[in-house]
Amino acid sequence: MLLDNYVAPAEDVLGEVNMGFTYAMQTLDFSRPTIGAQALGIAQGAFDHALAYAKERQQFGQSIVGFQGIQFMLADMAMAIEAARLLVYKAAMKVVNKEPDVSYWAAIAKCFASDTAMKVTTDAVQILGGYGYVKEFPVERMMRDAKITQIYEGTNQIQRVVIARALERGNTGR
Repeated sequence: MLLDNYVAPAEDVLGEVNMGFTYAMQTLDFSRPTIGAQALGIAQGAFDHALAYAKERQQFGQSIVGFQGIQFMLADMAMAIEAARLLVYKAAMKVVNKEPDVSYWAAIAKCFASDTAMKVTTDAVQILGGYGYVKEFPVERMMRDAKITQIYEGTNQIQRVVIARALERGNTGR
């Protein structure tokens, strides 16, 4: 069916006429924090798996969790995950309270959490070594899942544009 030059009757219009793009953009304010939450779950799962593996894996007569290089990776992963968690919670609060700076916080939460998921899953693969690439271990899939969170509901490059424009307008409440 082709709808060429179709005009919908007034009673069939949802919302206000010529507001469709605005409504679509506002929808993203509500969905982006959920992508941040998804990314947070991926990162937490990869971290949990890498930590358990590092405690179990033995090299040179000790578990690799005792090696400073692994400790630093795990500490960095834990810090980033906790920061992402707080940003996702803050964005969710902004959504619930319908605050005017929700676009800013939704973009920050989605962008930071998905970048964190990508970094954490990559580090988890590294901690697992060769096992990190084996499909029998979940971090291989988690790394692929993390990547998509950087792409959908607006790429992270777009999130940075949203953030920068909010900064420019001064619409960045605390």
